Amino acid sequence: QVQLVESGGGLVQAGGSLRLSCAASGGTFTSYTMGWFRQAPGKERQFVANIKYSGGSTYYADSVKGRFTISRDNAKNTVYLQMNSLKPEDTAVYYCAAYLFGVVATTRPSKYNYWGQGTQVTVSS
Repeated sequence: QVQLVESGGGLVQAGGSLRLSCAASGGTFTSYTMGWFRQAPGKERQFVANIKYSGGSTYYADSVKGRFTISRDNAKNTVYLQMNSLKPEDTAVYYCAAYLFGVVATTRPSKYNYWGQGTQVTVSS
């Protein structure tokens, strides 16, 4: 059983930056492709980015490409999402998820085995 705990959310003005962290425990971190998703009120959960279990390979949603960067520190069992040039439409609850030996381009939430509780990101205009 893998536990995921997100942190780093908050309120930021448009054009600002935030870095989200997701600390994992209870499993072999290097066996999991790690992803970030987001969900705005009244909308479906949306894929943001992921990074392969072995590191190196990443995949991004078109809406965040060039603004967000996903990375992982396997020594700390932590995955990060650096978010720059934030827009009001980035406002959502952001979730970390883990997918056992997952294919890096997997965007469907149902494929992910474990989820965190989420952290709120609010971007004001």
